Amino acid sequence: MKKTWLVYSLSLALLSTSGILHAEGNANAGKDKAASCAGCHGENGNSSAPNFPKLAEQHASYLAKQLHAFKDGSRNDAMMSAIAAALSDQDIADIADYYASKNISANAAPTLPPADDDDAQKPVAKLTMPALLAEGSNIYRNGDIAHAVSACVACHGLTGEGNKPAAFPALRAQHADYLIKTLTDFKNGVRSTNPDNMMHMIAQKMSDEQIKAVSYRLSAMK
Repeated sequence: MKKTWLVYSLSLALLSTSGILHAEGNANAGKDKAASCAGCHGENGNSSAPNFPKLAEQHASYLAKQLHAFKDGSRNDAMMSAIAAALSDQDIADIADYYASKNISANAAPTLPPADDDDAQKPVAKLTMPALLAEGSNIYRNGDIAHAVSACVACHGLTGEGNKPAAFPALRAQHADYLIKTLTDFKNGVRSTNPDNMMHMIAQKMSDEQIKAVSYRLSAMK
């Protein structure tokens, strides 16, 4: 019963989430408007740097929601906030539709970074990548009952495809480094200062090892 609750409890949010409305976008117009984004996010939304997120194949509803958040200050990043401030609602819709129309690239098989002296003392350093991927798959699908960590699948789908109507992001084939940073920021309250934020409530219960495990597993999804 507890396991079932962990898997489906977050899905209850979908019942009360109204549709995310945004201006009708034009992917062709968005291509030119997104030209300045290519330096960080890649020409087709597939960034080559693992610390910058891939935007290709992401739901337009989610991308638009995040750009509006940068614009209105509810999400803060020096570079993104400055860029979003200059965008109109139509610009945001066009850029979001452009990236949503592109195919996300697959990642190379994940590998563990070299351990430094501090990491060598941590349990995660003793694990192999296959063990981390197996752990990440289990947490993604089933959660962690002992620590009340809800399963990711409830909001992000069986294959990491996300949920377009609810503006829950697709996560498959995203850079592991970016996912690790994002989950860590949610855990530490850096990404959101709202204590009721769903991702903050989940991530703060996750260990560093679990964050890495889930991130590596998602990066390997296709």
